[in-house]
Amino acid sequence: MGRDKATLRIPGADGEVTLVERVVATLTLRCDRVFVIAAPGQPLPALDATVLRDEVRGVGPLLATARGLHAAADAGFDLAFVSAVDMPHLDVDLIDALLGPAQRLGVDVVLPWDGRDHYLAGIYRSALATRADDLVAAGERSMRALLDTVDTQRVVMPEQRSLLNANTPADLR
Repeated sequence: MGRDKATLRIPGADGEVTLVERVVATLTLRCDRVFVIAAPGQPLPALDATVLRDEVRGVGPLLATARGLHAAADAGFDLAFVSAVDMPHLDVDLIDALLGPAQRLGVDVVLPWDGRDHYLAGIYRSALATRADDLVAAGERSMRALLDTVDTQRVVMPEQRSLLNANTPADLR
C-alpha cells in the first residue's frame, strides 16, 4: 500500500471509516474486549478498544500476537481471536465458525483454511503468549514458527470475502 493500512479510509455504513475502526467494530460484536496492538508512535483514531504499543517497530506479527495474547490472558480470557487490521470484510460469521471448534476440541489454535492458512484470522489460546515470546527471543518473526509448534486445527472453508487481506488499492475496491 505504501502507507499505514490501519488508517486507510474505506466506505462504512455511516460514511468513511478507517480499516482499524472497521475491524474493531466487527470484533466488538463478538469479543468482550478488543486489544489493538500498534507500532510505537503509530497514529490511530479514537477506538472502542484498548490500544497497546509494541516496544519495537517492524518486528512482525508474532511479537504483536504475543502482546495481544498476554493482554487477553491478563484480562482472564482463555481464547482470543487474532486478526490482521487489513481485513475490510471481516464478519462475525467467520468468528462464529471458528469458535465452536475452538471450544469443543481444546486445541491451541483454530484457523480457517481455504487452500492456505490465515494466521491472522484465527482463535488462539491466550496461554500461547509465553511460547510466542520465546520464539521471538530466539529470532523468529513468522506466525508459522508458532503454529508449527502447537496443536492447530484447520477449518476448511470456501474462499470468501471475510478472509480477504487488502494488500493493494485494488483489493480495497
